[in-house]
Amino acid sequence: MEFSKYFPIWNQLTPEHQSILSHAATLHTAKKGTIIHNGSVECTGLLLVKTGQLRAYSLSAEGREVTLYRLFDRDMCMLSATCMMNSLQVEIVFQAEKDTTLWIIPPDVYKGLMRESGPIAIYTSELMGTRFTEVMWLVEQIMWKSLDKRVAGFLLEETAIENTTKLRITHETIANHLGTHREVITRMLRYFQSEGMVSLSRGTVEITDEAMLAALTDA
Repeated sequence: MEFSKYFPIWNQLTPEHQSILSHAATLHTAKKGTIIHNGSVECTGLLLVKTGQLRAYSLSAEGREVTLYRLFDRDMCMLSATCMMNSLQVEIVFQAEKDTTLWIIPPDVYKGLMRESGPIAIYTSELMGTRFTEVMWLVEQIMWKSLDKRVAGFLLEETAIENTTKLRITHETIANHLGTHREVITRMLRYFQSEGMVSLSRGTVEITDEAMLAALTDA
């Protein structure tokens, strides 16, 4: 089954556990913009991305968003199945940033395999550690890094992801990723433009001096 090529520790599992996983996992497609998991009220299951891109973000009571991390091809996440962890309640939304194909593994099946399989238990612990590290890195960025550096870093990250210096992205989208207001992002981008680092047009931010942006993030 194609699933076996994507599950990270497939070859460490027993044939029985491989069979359980392959029969339980269901393949789904999600168009860009689709909400796949909506906070702790849902227990969707574990997500394993085949192709595409997902965004995990937190939503404040005032409706402000901030991106926690992203999932790309072959990435797996279990924070969309927090019902497996009684002591962990997190409000995370998962949304498709691009047309995405992914497997969803039912939480009850995976929880049972965690009890029976040492490799799955170890891998799950490492996976949780990785996601926790990513979120803590974000907290440090928000607390200690100025917004101009965060915006510059975000633009450079987007350039690497999209493999282009001409980003089709709105100021509102950037604000949602960084957990701030659109007006603040607009002012910052206009400043970048005045310094020759970017060129702005409707729905587009073009990087014109990548070295200056990189220097800003390192300053």
